[in-house]
Amino acid sequence: MGKKGFISGALVGLGLGFLFAPKSGIETRKDLVNQISELWDKVRKLDSDEIKDKLEAKLKEIESEMKSLDKEKVLNIAKEKAEILKVKTEELVETAKEAGKPVIEEAAMAVKKELAKVTKEVLKKLEK
Repeated sequence: MGKKGFISGALVGLGLGFLFAPKSGIETRKDLVNQISELWDKVRKLDSDEIKDKLEAKLKEIESEMKSLDKEKVLNIAKEKAEILKVKTEELVETAKEAGKPVIEEAAMAVKKELAKVTKEVLKKLEK
């Protein structure tokens, strides 16, 4: 088995190991980052430029996908939370209306507007 086969096998083994690891997500991602760093070091020491270039390209792709995966998770969670907050502020406004106090209703509407603005800005930043 050549260097290419060995490294391909190592990448597959590394991926399977992390999929079945009984650690928390944070610990697993930290371990994965460390393993990728170690693999980068080994790839940089390879003699064959062709294999080295291919492996570097694949590692960059993997790192990029990992970053986007985390971003997608955060964006989905943020969207869910924004929807929950929207419902809660609508309930707040309705409760304020029932109180029959215009000052309270105005304050509740101001909270609803500001929260909508903030969640929109957060989601916009996450989508970039």
